[in-house]
Amino acid sequence: QGQLVESGGGLVQAGGSLRLSCAASERPSSLYIMAWFRQGQEKEREFVAGIDRSGDSTRYTNSVKGRFTISRNNAKNMVYLQMNSLKPEDTAVYYCAAVLTGLVIRTTQDEYDNWGQGTQVTVSS
Repeated sequence: QGQLVESGGGLVQAGGSLRLSCAASERPSSLYIMAWFRQGQEKEREFVAGIDRSGDSTRYTNSVKGRFTISRNNAKNMVYLQMNSLKPEDTAVYYCAAVLTGLVIRTTQDEYDNWGQGTQVTVSS
């Protein structure tokens, strides 16, 4: 099991930006398909964005398309989520997730077996 540690969360006004980072240890991040999920208060955890091992392919949930960008730097074992034009409905705990197996970016949490502890993002109106 790889260890994932998120950072970069915080409080921001609507329309602002944040960049989340996820550091992978124990195994090179290049081995993993990586993703970001989020869980708002009293909501189920949902897929936000995913990226394949090379970084050539990405996938986003519809509500963040055009505003969020997922990227990775395998040399630094890092994955990022750049979040622009933030909205109050983006408020949630954001989790980094990883899976070693397969080729396709998965969108359900059950298909990921490595998780970070989460970082809180709060967007005020």
